[in-house]
Amino acid sequence: MKKPEIRKQILNLRKKKFSKNFLIDPNKFLKFLDNENIKSKIIGGYYPYNFEFDILNILKSLEKKKYLISLPKISENNMMNFFQWSVTEPLKINKYGIPEPISNKIVYPKILLIPLVAFDDELNRLGYGGGYYDRYISSFEDNYRIIKIGIGFSFQKINNLPTNRYDKKLDFIITEKGSFK
Repeated sequence: MKKPEIRKQILNLRKKKFSKNFLIDPNKFLKFLDNENIKSKIIGGYYPYNFEFDILNILKSLEKKKYLISLPKISENNMMNFFQWSVTEPLKINKYGIPEPISNKIVYPKILLIPLVAFDDELNRLGYGGGYYDRYISSFEDNYRIIKIGIGFSFQKINNLPTNRYDKKLDFIITEKGSFK
């Protein structure tokens, strides 16, 4: 199957199976960071949209532990940057209907929590098709390592995801059933 067909199929499945009851325990997430020896406290998260896995409980917990939280914003030139955000701050809706921070303070996260449309055992990720995360990661990977953690539902896993040279592999994937690398 090609990427657009997979995307359509999994997005329909996600809409049908979505539940706010699928959660990742924030304490288990913090333990995961410790176990993997991930020390950075600068997190690039996302605000859940379109039946994505809800990570707000994780972001709240991280903020309480003094992590710097940021969320992505899409600029007019279709590039993405991360801007500081607190779980207590309001958001604005962008042209795609996605909530974004109002802040203009750019942050350079060392850890990205990335929403998934689909993924496979090789840590390949399928997103919405705009390439925002791939371009963002490419623009910084020569300067410093970004730890890429995909977040999704276990039912979004497929056997073999087609990839191209622009696709960036994840370092980890976390679902409601656990994590793997």
